[in-house]
Amino acid sequence: MRTLTYFVACSVDGFIADPDGDASSMMKYVDGEFLEYLTDRYPDTIAEEGRKALGVDGVPNRRFDTVIQGTGSYRLGLDAGFPSPYGHLREIVASRTLTESPHPRVELVHGDRLVERVRELKAEDGPLGIWLCGGSKVAGSLFDEVDELVVKTYPEVYGAGLPMFGAGSSPAAFALEECRVFGNGVIVRTYSRVRP
Repeated sequence: MRTLTYFVACSVDGFIADPDGDASSMMKYVDGEFLEYLTDRYPDTIAEEGRKALGVDGVPNRRFDTVIQGTGSYRLGLDAGFPSPYGHLREIVASRTLTESPHPRVELVHGDRLVERVRELKAEDGPLGIWLCGGSKVAGSLFDEVDELVVKTYPEVYGAGLPMFGAGSSPAAFALEECRVFGNGVIVRTYSRVRP
């Protein structure tokens, strides 16, 4: 069984974006030691344009072969002219508004079919997992399917905004597997889900 990993950036107070859905202020921390960590451990999570700029576009996927994201997260790339921002992965976009895929490599999943589709993906054979990129509503709807959390906490407080998990989550236990602290104040914590 493959795992679903919610690899997510958040503020110290647990928001993945401000009330307007903007998380661009976190990007200033992606440098030096932390950037080296991301390109070494998680190159699969870097968008195609970033992979080219960092010289890791030829690096094989290490953790994931599939990415799942909501329309809001996907639209960031789409609006910037990148209809297939993670072309090195199988791209799935959960959407209630897009009726036709903007790119042949992007699979749209509508309505309540998302949980079923994730279960199909998890049942596939293969050594690589599935990356849940965001956003908040998609993470909330897939909460019960999340097997691992990789939380990149940035040294900022938003005060309000989009929580890591939108509606749909309930109390659940996760075990801390690893914690890494960087000189720029970023903390990366990895948790595995504790299932009864």
